[in-house]
Amino acid sequence: MIQTQKLPFYAKFAFILIIIICLTGMYYYGQSLISPVLMALLFAILLRPISAFLTNKARIPHTLSCILTVFLFVLFFGLIFYFITTQVAVMADDWDKIKSNLNQHYTNLQAYINETFSLSKAEQDKMVDKATSDSMSTGKDMVSTTVMSFSDSVVNMVLIPIYMFLILLYRTHFVKFFCMLFKEKYHTKLQDILHTIKISVQSYIVGLLFEFVIVSVLTAVGLMIIGVKYAILLGVITGLLNLIPYIGILIAGVLTVIASLTGTSDLTVIIGILVVNIVVQIIDNNILVPMVVSSKVEINSIASIVGIIFFGLIGGISGMFLAIPLMAIAKVIFDRIDSLRPWGYLLGDDLPKSFSWKIKRS
Repeated sequence: MIQTQKLPFYAKFAFILIIIICLTGMYYYGQSLISPVLMALLFAILLRPISAFLTNKARIPHTLSCILTVFLFVLFFGLIFYFITTQVAVMADDWDKIKSNLNQHYTNLQAYINETFSLSKAEQDKMVDKATSDSMSTGKDMVSTTVMSFSDSVVNMVLIPIYMFLILLYRTHFVKFFCMLFKEKYHTKLQDILHTIKISVQSYIVGLLFEFVIVSVLTAVGLMIIGVKYAILLGVITGLLNLIPYIGILIAGVLTVIASLTGTSDLTVIIGILVVNIVVQIIDNNILVPMVVSSKVEINSIASIVGIIFFGLIGGISGMFLAIPLMAIAKVIFDRIDSLRPWGYLLGDDLPKSFSWKIKRS
């Protein structure tokens, strides 16, 4: 084992940097394998108490308890997926009305541009046609990328439950493996690290589920008040997409605006939707996230933003979802290893009121 405490400062920094670069490269080129495994690991940690209850309290054989735990997980998300797909199928029947209302808004927009900028409708149509023709080549690439992404998602939907079952089944096998990696004198610290990681991940994911429920309810109620059709469906979709940091709520807003055209072409409804989304986001960002999410992982805001963007660049949406729990796990490890403790402090949210250099002057 490399003794990083005996290395000079610049060597420590270079050592950590090389490890980060190697892990980043491994994740970037192996994300199709690594992302499902990491997602399954997080959910398996979350569901471990259920599996333990079924095994220890209900006296169900360990293998069967793991199967039942994963089945309950799949059933929960399966019901949400079934609700969304059935409601979307019903919404598809209103496509003609959506198209008609979109055309009406487009005509009104053309009239406004004509009056404000003296740009005729023919010139506007020509500009739109040019923009459409320029995007045709990229459109094919987008379609192929979307199809590949969808196929990957379907594969992951099958693999993640399988990985979850295997992780739950072989939990003690992995714990013994970690114990074999380190000398017995380090086992107390190892047990503390694994226990803290379990608590941190469970608290974080439960916080996310709580945030999903609250955002869904608030959005659905707000949309009902302003008279938007399919308010419950749009609330659930907004809650799910809100789990994707930053871009999720934007996508949800666009989908809600389009769906609102099934009931009316009134522009005030669209304004009302924007107001509802802004109010819900203010509540989410200022109350829910600090109370039920950020407080569970103790990662500061700048580390969260940089980490989410970084993992998003190398791992897409799944990388953005995994960013916070992976940084939380890293912080737990860093805080308990003396030579890595400064890096844990860098990720943490402990903001000192003041700081003074302690330099001995000769």
